[in-house]
Amino acid sequence: MKRLAILALVACTALSMPAQTPEVWKKLKGNVNLFMGNDLGRNGYYDQKPIAEVMGEMATVIGPECVIAAGDVHHFYGIQSVSDPLWTTNFELVYSHPSLMIPWKPVLGNHEYRGNTQAVLDYAGVSRRWMMPARYYTEVYEDDGTSIRVVYVDTTPLIERYRHNPAKYHDAGEQDIDAQLSWLDATLTAATEEWIIVVGHHPIYAYTDKAESERTDMQQRLGSVIRRHDNVDVYACGHVHNFQHIRRGNDGIDYVVNSAGSLAREVGSTEGTVFCSGEPGFSVITADQTKLVWNMVDKTGTVIYSFTRLAGK
Repeated sequence: MKRLAILALVACTALSMPAQTPEVWKKLKGNVNLFMGNDLGRNGYYDQKPIAEVMGEMATVIGPECVIAAGDVHHFYGIQSVSDPLWTTNFELVYSHPSLMIPWKPVLGNHEYRGNTQAVLDYAGVSRRWMMPARYYTEVYEDDGTSIRVVYVDTTPLIERYRHNPAKYHDAGEQDIDAQLSWLDATLTAATEEWIIVVGHHPIYAYTDKAESERTDMQQRLGSVIRRHDNVDVYACGHVHNFQHIRRGNDGIDYVVNSAGSLAREVGSTEGTVFCSGEPGFSVITADQTKLVWNMVDKTGTVIYSFTRLAGK
């Protein structure tokens, strides 16, 4: 199995980048292109609608295979059924740009666990673009000789403070941790694609004032599995509502926190911080056979930071 270990960094601020234009966006394109958004559901308020519009405009130029929806598409109390009005106000009428009528690949966030998680899965039977086959699953995106495997994981049940609060996070404690982690281990063992990204809602490492036990549980459970595999390029998540890029130790993995697509929060540095920003936005991931580029995009469509992983043996 090849080792993807060469890292090239390009750090910049919004002020130092060219103004956002379709001509600039076109230069981001790879053979395989993915968008990632999370912490979205604010009924269109704050920066959700402007970011959704920029996502659509960029999608017209870049042509992503899908939108990775890394949890908390519905904030506060999740949703109660497949006919909950929040599907309309949080999702359908906000992400209405024609170029966003593509597959959306969700994972559950902690706010989804405050509602009816089964209804989140069942919405795949209502919406042609909401493609969520299970609580955890994997998919390969391929084009022109380039392949990316995205492994979607369900992180809320991996964290004890959610598992032991059924009154608030209704069925988190009912999920089988061992089954999910065994599946993840087997999936990564068998994976042979050029690029592998693991996506969950909660960070393994991050600057945040949220309970430290969330990260230690994630490190002991999910982190211990992905570190056993030298083919994992990126672990990407949301949850803390800002952009962070972190590298820790010598495991060769880039840890990405994707900012909120609606309401962002302030951020600072932690151990291993390479970049951080409190801007709201989303990510554009592009790849060919030689490189994977992760672009963090603000609400104006400007790339405020990017890093590149180079393929190596």
